[in-house]
Amino acid sequence: MATNKMKAPASDTKEIVDVPWAYRETVDRLSPGGRYIDMGTDVDSPWVPFGDGAAIKHLMFDVRTNTYSNILWMKGPGTIGTHLHRGTVTMVTLTGSVRYLEYDWVGTPGGLILEVPGEAHTLVTEHPEGCKLFGWMNGPIDFFDAEGVYADTVDVWWMITHYETYCKENGIPLNPKLYL
Repeated sequence: MATNKMKAPASDTKEIVDVPWAYRETVDRLSPGGRYIDMGTDVDSPWVPFGDGAAIKHLMFDVRTNTYSNILWMKGPGTIGTHLHRGTVTMVTLTGSVRYLEYDWVGTPGGLILEVPGEAHTLVTEHPEGCKLFGWMNGPIDFFDAEGVYADTVDVWWMITHYETYCKENGIPLNPKLYL
């Protein structure tokens, strides 16, 4: 019987290891570097209202790839309007529960939601305490009204403006760690 030999290499050191890397100078010069964003408090990013009964905590903006990350908080039972994805979305349900009207599953804490370009759907939560979703989005999302008429496009530029406008209006300094 074959055994799976795929294991992480063992390490017995708790020290920084000087790894040989031919491009270290280039990386040091051009990379924005790793960073930590505190999702649990408002230290790194405030909750910004997103329509009635919802808010967004912005976590990352990458204008090079039109990628953005945030936590969507639906504060109680409610709906995020019908939208069409032009890129991919990966979300994790953090609290509560959520579903799409167009599907038969319900996302619960720890569950992974994958969305692909070209799908339109309507996000809802019936949970009495709503839900929080961690999201990693790439590309634009087109929103439509109840009659299917185009309303707006949300992309990295929209998200940056959403965050910056709120911060400026409320005297909150912009956090450079959110920009890659």
